[in-house]
Amino acid sequence: MSSNLHPMLNTAIKAARAAGAIINRAALDVEAVRISQKQINDYVTEVDQASEATIIETLLTAYPGHGILAEESGRQHGARDSEHVWIIDPLDGTTNFIHGFPVYCISIALSVRGRIEHGVVYDPTRNDLFTATRGRGAFMNDRRMRVSKRTRLSECLLGTGFPYRPGDDFAGYMQMMAEVMQYTHGLRRPGAAALDLAYVAAGFTDGFFETGLSIWDVAAGSLLVTEAGGLVGNFTGEADFLEQRECLAAPARIYGQLVKLLGKYSKFAGVEDKMAVHASLSKGGEAGQE
Repeated sequence: MSSNLHPMLNTAIKAARAAGAIINRAALDVEAVRISQKQINDYVTEVDQASEATIIETLLTAYPGHGILAEESGRQHGARDSEHVWIIDPLDGTTNFIHGFPVYCISIALSVRGRIEHGVVYDPTRNDLFTATRGRGAFMNDRRMRVSKRTRLSECLLGTGFPYRPGDDFAGYMQMMAEVMQYTHGLRRPGAAALDLAYVAAGFTDGFFETGLSIWDVAAGSLLVTEAGGLVGNFTGEADFLEQRECLAAPARIYGQLVKLLGKYSKFAGVEDKMAVHASLSKGGEAGQE
């Protein structure tokens, strides 16, 4: 907690740390955690729910007139018509947590009249706190963050996520990754999108792309990236991406290069681009049958 930070950001930090304590205690005996399946390969645990309840209680105690949009409880809590809406992912990386794989985080953002103004991403396993307030920069543990200075895609390490739900376009994603991997230094899939975005902001990776993400996965992390000097949008480079289930983040020079590679895979791509991807996939299928 810092007197230099905006009071609403301080409240979000307090909520994230309280949730992190719950998660860390549960991680000591993860096999005892009760798990429910929302759909195939999509799980929620009692820890997600306890973390979310603590975050909501902390936020609404401080700001009872604010709205809440949370992954597990939706808009059940808070004021429905408020211009201030907290967007919460209480445990991003639940699958990692269930397996004891220590890559997961808490994500809290505040939207004011539809624009993200404050963001917190907290990694409880490393006690790493990533924060941003619009116009005031982004920080990791009180140290100012800046995106990577690399300008050549061939030197870049990128983060991504893999499809895992029924109905996801597995073939298209494999084609997209195969193309990206030819032009980059490496590709990583840690499994927690909010933390992936924080790592772009910190310069640990040089970019991130993924489809199928919800607003609570990207709201806080996107502000971290832009306040650290990077760009965030969909695969065609459009900035209005938060609810489009498509996210691309990188420093400006790398962002432009990635848009050229990934734009044709976007659901917003032009007809010719989509036809080119479809033709490439068809050729791949025919080659596999030979």
